[in-house]
Amino acid sequence: MGYELRVERPAPLAFAELATVLGQAGFEFRGSQEAGEVLARHGEGVHAIAVWNGGGLSGTPGSDWQVAQLARVSALLSARLVGEDGESYAIRDGLVEQLNGSAAYEFGKIDEILAAGPAVWSR
Repeated sequence: MGYELRVERPAPLAFAELATVLGQAGFEFRGSQEAGEVLARHGEGVHAIAVWNGGGLSGTPGSDWQVAQLARVSALLSARLVGEDGESYAIRDGLVEQLNGSAAYEFGKIDEILAAGPAVWSR
């Protein structure tokens, strides 16, 4: 099992809102109101980036591309993307960043990360 990132926000996330936002932004959803997957396209492929569990959205990314996609979804939902250790991930000034206290780590430019696709991190 990988490192989990959660989409968090003060107001509960309703499935209808999730479906509307995902559809408008070009994401896909496979499943039901109770459980399913959020999918993003790259080239001819469709890749799972998050899991919906009837009120919560989370993902276990294996690439910068998946982190960037999760950060996009979070921003579209006016939410925060938070890791297991309390750090957050966001898109700021066209960059995907990990924020932990006053420290920031840049993953890179969102356009470049999304264009590169879901290349899996090497271990």
